[in-house]
Amino acid sequence: MKNWVRSVFAVVLVAGSFLAGAWYNQQAAVKDTVQVTGTIHQSRRILYYRSSMNPAYKSDKPGNDDMGMALVPVYADSQSGSGDRSASSSSDSESADGSVSSAGSVHITARQQRRIGLETETVTAAAGVETLRVLGKVALDEARIYPQVAAADGWVRQVGPIVTGAIVQKDDLLGTFYNREFLTAEQTYLYALDTMDRFKKAGESEAQLSLTRGQMRVAEENLESLGMGERQRREVARTREVAQNIEFRSPVAGLVVDRKAFSGMRFARGDELFRVADIQHVWVLAVVFENDARVVRLAQSATVRYQDREFPAHISNVLPQFDPVSRALEVRLETDNPEFLLRPDMFVDVEFQVSLPRDIAVPIDAVIDSGLRKTVYVQTADGGFTPRPVETGWRTGGTVKITKGLKPGERIVVAGNFLLDSETQMKLGGSP
Repeated sequence: MKNWVRSVFAVVLVAGSFLAGAWYNQQAAVKDTVQVTGTIHQSRRILYYRSSMNPAYKSDKPGNDDMGMALVPVYADSQSGSGDRSASSSSDSESADGSVSSAGSVHITARQQRRIGLETETVTAAAGVETLRVLGKVALDEARIYPQVAAADGWVRQVGPIVTGAIVQKDDLLGTFYNREFLTAEQTYLYALDTMDRFKKAGESEAQLSLTRGQMRVAEENLESLGMGERQRREVARTREVAQNIEFRSPVAGLVVDRKAFSGMRFARGDELFRVADIQHVWVLAVVFENDARVVRLAQSATVRYQDREFPAHISNVLPQFDPVSRALEVRLETDNPEFLLRPDMFVDVEFQVSLPRDIAVPIDAVIDSGLRKTVYVQTADGGFTPRPVETGWRTGGTVKITKGLKPGERIVVAGNFLLDSETQMKLGGSP
C-alpha cells in the first residue's frame, strides 16, 4: 500500500515540475518578445484581428482567414491613426501591405511595389479621339417600306414565285387579280383612245380635242382606282388590247417583307397583299448604355462593320429610344446598303469616333468604386500613397473623366491599388 502511494506521489511531483517549467519558459518568451518589439508595444492594445485581403473579415483571436492568410492585429492606437512608424516597418518585412502613417498614406518599398504589380502614372489634361465600340442591330428604314394594298374587291388569279424574304427588282411581277368593274373601265379607256385618234386625223377643233383628253383622263383615273399601274396602262394604250387581269408589280428594288396573297384568294378593298422594303438604305440601332450615352453625343461619325466590310454611317438627329428589354438606349444610324448585304435584325459592330474635350482623364482601373464613393491613390512627396475621393464624368473605352479631385502633374496608382485600399481600410477601421 505504501509503495502505491509513493508511486502516485512521484508521478504528481514529475507532472508538477513539468508544468512549472513550461509556465516559466512561456513567461520568459513573452518577456523576450516584449523587449525585442520595444517598450512602445507595452502600451499597444490589440482590438481585434482582421484579414489583410478582406478588411470585412474580423476575429477576436489570431489565426487565418478563409483564404488561409494570416490575420493581422489591429491596435487601439492604429484605430485612432496614431500608430508608430517603426512598428509598422517591422510588419513590412513580413507582408506586402506596407505601413500606414498618421495621415492615412501607405508606405511600401520598391521591391514590394514590384511584387504586387503597383504602377503609377502622371495625371494630364489633354484632348483626344476615342473609339467607342458597341453592338448594333439592322432595321428597315420606315420611310422606305411600301405596302401593296388592294384598291378594290377582287380575287387573286395568280401569284409569282415571290415569297417572304425574296429580293425583287423594280417592276417585277408579284401577282395578278380580277375585278368585275375592271373590264368595263378598260373598254371605256380604249374607246377614249380611239376617239382621240379619229379626231386628230379628222382635224377637229382644239376645243373638241381638249374635251376628249378630259374623257381620257377620267378613264385613266378609273383604272388607277381599280389598281392598274402606269406600266400596264401604257401597255394597253400601245397594243389597244384588253387585259384580262390587273397586275401587281413591285414599286422598288428591295426585300419582300411580307406576302399574304395566294392563288384563288378573295380579298377586300384595303387588304394588304404584299409588303416590299427598299433596303438600299437601312437603319442601324446601336445599343448604348447610360455611361456611354454622354460620350455618343460628342461623336462626329460612326462606322458599321459586318463580315470585314465597313459601312460609313450618319448619326440621326432623332432622340435615342429606350429599350425596356435591354434597359439601354438605341441610337439610330443611317447607312447605304447598295449590295443588300445588311438585312433586318442582323447584328453588327458599330464604332463611334468620339472627339473628347480637353479634360483630366485617367484609366478606369485607377478608380476604386465602393458604391458609396470613388477613390484614387495619389503618390505623396515622401513616397507614400494616400487615398483621395474624386468625382467622375464621361467614360469611354478604358478611360474615365475626372471632374473633381485631381490636378495635372500629380501621380496616381493605376495598377495594384486594391492592395493599398485593403491596407488603408484595415488601418482606419474599415471605413468606406
